[in-house]
Amino acid sequence: MAGKKARKAFHIGGKIIAPGTDARINIETTQLYTNTPVHMPMHVYHGKEDGPTLLVCAAIHGDELTGIEVIRRLIKNPRMTDINGTIILVPIVNHLAFIHRSRYLPDRRDLNRFFPGLDTGSLASRIAHKFMTEVVEHATHIVDLHTAAVHRTNFPQIRTNIDNAENLELAKAFGLPMVLNAELIEGSLRYSAGQMGKCAITFEGGEALRLSEDAIKPAYQGVLNVMAHLGMFKDVEKPALLVPTIANSSLWVRADADGILKNEVELGAHVKQGQLLGTINDPMGDFETRVTSPINGIVVGATTIPLVHQGEALYHIASFRKVSSVAQKIDDLRSFIERQE
Repeated sequence: MAGKKARKAFHIGGKIIAPGTDARINIETTQLYTNTPVHMPMHVYHGKEDGPTLLVCAAIHGDELTGIEVIRRLIKNPRMTDINGTIILVPIVNHLAFIHRSRYLPDRRDLNRFFPGLDTGSLASRIAHKFMTEVVEHATHIVDLHTAAVHRTNFPQIRTNIDNAENLELAKAFGLPMVLNAELIEGSLRYSAGQMGKCAITFEGGEALRLSEDAIKPAYQGVLNVMAHLGMFKDVEKPALLVPTIANSSLWVRADADGILKNEVELGAHVKQGQLLGTINDPMGDFETRVTSPINGIVVGATTIPLVHQGEALYHIASFRKVSSVAQKIDDLRSFIERQE
């Protein structure tokens, strides 16, 4: 009987990674004015046994730090050195925005609206093209780590297109209480990866320019859950799939007055239609405007700055068929985070 065929080496970024080894890769994406090259660093672990190729990436928006810390912890995890398949860990996709502490590139473009990019296009388009052709094309599955935009915060959640059965399965495997059925936005990594036939989900949690264990811990554990589900850990059975509650719709509650917002609900709270979310007051105490929830749901996002103008987004509320069901799962997630102290 013929022996088992040896696994092939993994080629990425001009490097050759033998089975059972790992390597630090730096892919040049652009240059500074000083002709100093700007690199996209990554760590690749190529297992001895066949399996999926999982890409975990962060900081497509340069001010989103949660995913960077999640990937740092994954790199430090000794289990990465003995996996089935391959994992590509990219802590900072958008280095130019990161060094400027900005969501956007220096030309004010949002990198996550320029995938798959062009090698002859704008700066954003060129970086997107480099990432797609040098990194994304190698992956079979993708976990893209994000936080809320500046001056906002998100409760840990997965966003994906649940019409794709493989995406939904991966979203469930991540192990969070809720999945938001999010439309694909043309130009986003998730949209472009889907066009290439790849399974992709997005984690959202925490704030820009902040590190919070409330977002880091569930994101880190979620990636490990996905790896176990995909069979990337040796001698570990696939974990039982959590059945998350799926939100098919959500809305932002906006300010009807200018003033200072006094918040009355916490992130992840179960709210009922008509419930008080906060009040907007003027500094002299001449008026008070109540902000109430227009629907039953869960507060999945909120502003973090109390100075508001009319029309500003204050609370992001997701709608569920059984709100009480997701509320219990949120309590379970909070208990998990507390146990990790």
